[in-house]
Amino acid sequence: MEDGASLGPLELTGGRWGVGDAARPGTHWVEFRPDGLHQHEPDSGGRSIPWSRIMGGVRLTWGKHPWNTNNRGKYTLKGMVAERAGGWLHLTLRHPYEDQQLRFDLHERPYRAVDALRLESLLRQLVEEGKPQLLGDPEWVGRAVAHLTGGKNSWITDRALRQATTEAIATATGP
Repeated sequence: MEDGASLGPLELTGGRWGVGDAARPGTHWVEFRPDGLHQHEPDSGGRSIPWSRIMGGVRLTWGKHPWNTNNRGKYTLKGMVAERAGGWLHLTLRHPYEDQQLRFDLHERPYRAVDALRLESLLRQLVEEGKPQLLGDPEWVGRAVAHLTGGKNSWITDRALRQATTEAIATATGP
C-alpha cells in the first residue's frame, strides 16, 4: 500500500502504520511496531508497550481528555466523526494490571464513523484472539486495511463489524 492509505485515524506514513497524524510535526500518535505500540509525543522519546502486555479494554474515544468516554458516539448526520479535539486509544495492560490511554492527534481529513468502528473492531478482535503482534507487520496491516476500507458509510451492527473483521483477518493472513 502507498503512504496515505487509511482506516479512520489509522494511516500509513513513511512505511509505518500509526493511529493519528504522524506527518505533522509536534503531534501525538501511536505507531504499530514489530515489538508493540509506541506512543509518540512532542518533546519526548515517547513510550512503548509490548504486544504481550495488551490484554483487552480496547476502544477509541474522541475528545481533548481521555475520560471523555461519552464521546464514543459523537458523529454527524452524514456518518462522520464529529469531535476534532483529538482521540484516545484505551487499553488494559497486564503485569502490572493497569488501564492505559494513548493520545493521538487527528488528521485534517474527516474520519468516516464506519471506518473508526472497523478499526476499533479489528484491534479488539486481534487482542481477544491473542494475535495483536500481527499489527506490527506493515504488509499484514495493509492487507487488512484494504479489506476493511470502502463500502457504505452506514451504521452497522456489532455482528456485521465482527464478520467484516473476521474476514479481514482471514484475508490478510492468507492460507
